[in-house]
Amino acid sequence: MATMGMLATAAYILAMDTFGPITDNAGGIVEMSQAPEEIRRKTDRLDAVGNTTKALTKGYAVGSAALAAFLLFSAYLQDAHLEAVDLAKPLVFIGGLIGAMLVFLFSALAIRAVGKAAYYIINDVRAQFRENAGIMQGTSKPNYARSVDIATRGALKEMVAPGLVAVLVPTGVGFILGPEAVGATLMVGTIAGVILALVFNTGGGAWDNAKKWIETGMFGGKGSDAHKAAVVGDTVGDPFKDTAGPSLHVLIKLLSTLTLVLAPMFLARHLF
Repeated sequence: MATMGMLATAAYILAMDTFGPITDNAGGIVEMSQAPEEIRRKTDRLDAVGNTTKALTKGYAVGSAALAAFLLFSAYLQDAHLEAVDLAKPLVFIGGLIGAMLVFLFSALAIRAVGKAAYYIINDVRAQFRENAGIMQGTSKPNYARSVDIATRGALKEMVAPGLVAVLVPTGVGFILGPEAVGATLMVGTIAGVILALVFNTGGGAWDNAKKWIETGMFGGKGSDAHKAAVVGDTVGDPFKDTAGPSLHVLIKLLSTLTLVLAPMFLARHLF
């Protein structure tokens, strides 16, 4: 009932979620069109509001993922013929530790993937500047399609490792340590994933808004040391709130779904 109650507000949540990207893109269009600075300041304020609404909607997504995972976890306990998960048992405790570590490892790989894919674009932009001098002179246009293709290929390539980790780790725990241990992996992984996703979502939005606040003239404004530090923070905050945070929602649901599907195999492997 709680899960359905959260899903009942989906239309409102989607409207809040799309506000952020719309205002962000509006700001980019304003900057590229060389509009007056006053318009850019207004779009920056709207973008800051959009970051807040995105953080709120991502919190909703984390909550719905946690509730769905709880339902699937209850179904797993039934299929695995378990009444409870006893963390006092050494093997089960190890499974719980692996669940917590899985969340942090997955997040680290996702954040690193963003950095690597960004370097692919940077290298392509530098290469295009070298190959076509007319880009900087304004006499010719860059090859946008090549950059988009590199970004897509790079993103898919770099997300292979996090995807494999999310699938292989709980599967390995189930086959090696047993059904109860993988239940602990699922339980602790869900708890750690929910908390870390909230940290990523709110922290990333806060860093982005801190940069925008400084750009309004606070602490020296653009070009100051505070602004340079805020840009570094925003560079970390973007993969936090736009990659690692939302990806943890997927990880939470994947853990519960995967363990539920493989429960009969775990039982057969550790029947005796």
